Amino acid sequence: MKLTLDLAKSILKKHVTEDHLLIHASAVSAAMEAMADRFNCDADEKDHWAAIGYLHDVDYEKFPEEHCKHVRELLEPEGIDESDIDSIISHGFGMCTDEIEPSTDLQKSLFAVDELTGIVHAYALMRPENFDGMNVKSLKKKFKDKKFAAGCKRDVIQIGADKLGMSLENLMQACIDGMSVHKSELGF
Repeated sequence: MKLTLDLAKSILKKHVTEDHLLIHASAVSAAMEAMADRFNCDADEKDHWAAIGYLHDVDYEKFPEEHCKHVRELLEPEGIDESDIDSIISHGFGMCTDEIEPSTDLQKSLFAVDELTGIVHAYALMRPENFDGMNVKSLKKKFKDKKFAAGCKRDVIQIGADKLGMSLENLMQACIDGMSVHKSELGF
């Protein structure tokens, strides 16, 4: 079955109820949409990338200690393609699973933006103007401050940028761009 953003949203509602996880799903979806733009994806692919981003933490609320290990059992009954399930599982590579190493542009993008969206979101929350006028230079200062959004793994973000062959600055700009477009879904 073709995974669309609408389908991803209907599936996630069955497994996730916590607002902060739904906001994170929207943030990652927005960043993935922007990454799809960077890879010159057409409208259908862009929606698909956004859907993968939205659904990436489908098992987290129910299985936080076994994240990415229950994705298959939750999504196979929904008829989700194996390649999409693999893409979702791949974002936890080296952290909570070693099952699937990110190898496609979509998988590498999901791996890279997942943690970064947390830093971008936290920075938007502390700024009076939220996303308006946010730039990479100021975000990078927050990125370097290990106490800021301390739970976000900077090493994973850098590994993701390296896997993509993309500068950290370009990755940050993509996240800012995508999340800015969808800021109302993020509570701004």
